[in-house]
Amino acid sequence: MLSNLLLVVHLIIAVTIVGLVLLQQGKGADAGAAFGGGGGGSSQSLFGAVGAANFLSRTTAVCVTLFFLTSLSLAYFYSRDTGEQSIIQGSIIDQSQTVSDVPAVADDATPAVQESDIPAAPENN
Repeated sequence: MLSNLLLVVHLIIAVTIVGLVLLQQGKGADAGAAFGGGGGGSSQSLFGAVGAANFLSRTTAVCVTLFFLTSLSLAYFYSRDTGEQSIIQGSIIDQSQTVSDVPAVADDATPAVQESDIPAAPENN
């Protein structure tokens, strides 16, 4: 039950991180704004030009930390549920349980090859 709730929180944090990363401007956008490419007041926002970048980067850092912690917690819960087992454990085949569905072919059942059945190779002169 707790692992399912943690999984939902983990997915919400992942979607939030994607949204926050898409909202942030690249480093090249600052150089364009410095030469008058600000777009007439678009640099003024709720937090100011620098405040928005700091707020988004700090929020992203917090979400990434929470994502990391939920990842570790989910790994712990799911490894505890399954118990310790080897990844090779399920792939080893017990030789006593192998079943051969291919019937054995008797030696006399195969037709003998006659010389007349083989086409002659062309002669090179």
